[in-house]
Amino acid sequence: MTLESRLDAWSRGWRAPLFAALVALIAGLPGLFAMPPLDRDESRFAQATSQMLETGDYVVIKFQDQPRFKKPVGIHWMQALSVTALSDAEARQIWAYRIPSLLGAMLAAAACAWGAAALFGARTGLLAGSILGATFLLSSEAFIAKTDAALCGATTLAMAALARVYMAHLKGEPSSKWTKLAFWLGLALAALIKGPVGLLVALFALVSLAIWDRKAGWMKDLGWTWGLILFAAITLPWAMMITVATDGAFWGAAVGADLAPKLAGGQEGHSGPFGYHTLLAPLLSFPATLLLPAALVVGWSQRNEPGVRFALCWLIPTWLMFELLPTKLVHYELPAYGALAMLMAAAVREPIGARSRWIGGALSVLMGAVLAAVAIYGQTVFGGAGDLVWTIIAAGLAFGAGLVGAVLLLRRQSVRALVFAGALGVGAHIALTAGLIPRLEPLFLSKDLAKALDSARLSPRSGAPGPVAVTGYAEPSMIFQLGTTTELTDGAGAAQAVAEGRPAIVEAREEKPFQAALAKLGLTAKPAAVVEGLNYSDGDEERLTIYRGEPIAPQEAQP
Repeated sequence: MTLESRLDAWSRGWRAPLFAALVALIAGLPGLFAMPPLDRDESRFAQATSQMLETGDYVVIKFQDQPRFKKPVGIHWMQALSVTALSDAEARQIWAYRIPSLLGAMLAAAACAWGAAALFGARTGLLAGSILGATFLLSSEAFIAKTDAALCGATTLAMAALARVYMAHLKGEPSSKWTKLAFWLGLALAALIKGPVGLLVALFALVSLAIWDRKAGWMKDLGWTWGLILFAAITLPWAMMITVATDGAFWGAAVGADLAPKLAGGQEGHSGPFGYHTLLAPLLSFPATLLLPAALVVGWSQRNEPGVRFALCWLIPTWLMFELLPTKLVHYELPAYGALAMLMAAAVREPIGARSRWIGGALSVLMGAVLAAVAIYGQTVFGGAGDLVWTIIAAGLAFGAGLVGAVLLLRRQSVRALVFAGALGVGAHIALTAGLIPRLEPLFLSKDLAKALDSARLSPRSGAPGPVAVTGYAEPSMIFQLGTTTELTDGAGAAQAVAEGRPAIVEAREEKPFQAALAKLGLTAKPAAVVEGLNYSDGDEERLTIYRGEPIAPQEAQP
């Protein structure tokens, strides 16, 4: 049995979406369990969800005592459900908060396969969904407890359903009510997760198709009346509750303090030139990078084919929207990657031209080399001799994915190139995110602090008086791991905590104020542990000393 015939067998009926979801599961699951809590967004989302579970307030989103009015509540409800079912807030197990992201990635891959099958055929659908599920961008977001993978899943579901309605109209066939339901459910979930993003993706695609086709009659088949009622029923209850609970402050903060700065300039330093996302696409779409040039050729040369036209009307407006947005983060384009995966998969339906093969092969080798270099650099700077095995595995698989894919592509074996590069690329991602990176201890200060407190029996969870006072280091991952009541203070506050019998964590730059405040109180403090490493959020080297909550008068310290 040839590879092509196997793909045909695997792509029949619901096998293609299920296979694509399995690819996303395999790529994302190991990192979900292995990676420590990440700064800063993931730990902010997880901590806010944890506080919902602790307080029973599922309307107002807070981070410690500060309102967090940036995103709608959808992802927090999903995380709360996951943690309630699989863990609890007190356990502070980050993997439980990541389950909705993994499910979102699986949904995105499955929906991409489902939609692409209607546009291009079952085998292309299988390849498209698998490509999306294996990309480094989606498989990385799959183990991070924030909005983006879930948003991608909801948006891709809506767009896949829209693709099936579009193709059914062109064939003169009626659209299933379940397909229309999937469209409106996807839009509603996307809105509840991240506001207008999913709506804009669908709206831009609808407008673009109407302009290109010079007709929009088929859009009547979307079930606007009951669909809008369903959308409102899902999104409006919380919108009204948060408006009442905050006296409208949520919307002022969400629009005025979060959305408007993103439109006006690079918020929080996250700016980039036009073309930023395009330059990153070869790396973020790895291991399918080898098909990028061929996808562009298909998009141009076959633009009048209905399936290609739909994919372009999804991809181009969404891509331009985020390229024009002054604030740029690598994951912003994720809702467009389903369309890109479809074009990549469509490119292997027929022989790929020589120029596309050579450029795609070169990009594949280059991106594999870049990822291998990242692994080697990480181990050299932050790792030790014990991490060398994982470094060799990760670097070897990443470079192997790029090289093997390029060689097979140049031999005109494009499907085989995609399959082998995909398998090796997923292996490289697992080796990086579940093997090497979690072992680079200097990068995970908060995890080491929590471990050191537990070892010294100074954590409130082990019965020590709390809360822990911290000065000079305020990363959300630490607050998530140490608990909501963790006190962020200055040197004097840390000294007062020790005087009260509570442990304190003091960063080296706050050591003098801390000691001076202790001296004024006529006390000294006993160090329990020292944690050193790199705060990757701001690039600062940190030296954190944990002091026991056992104040000692100077005369007591005399021999």
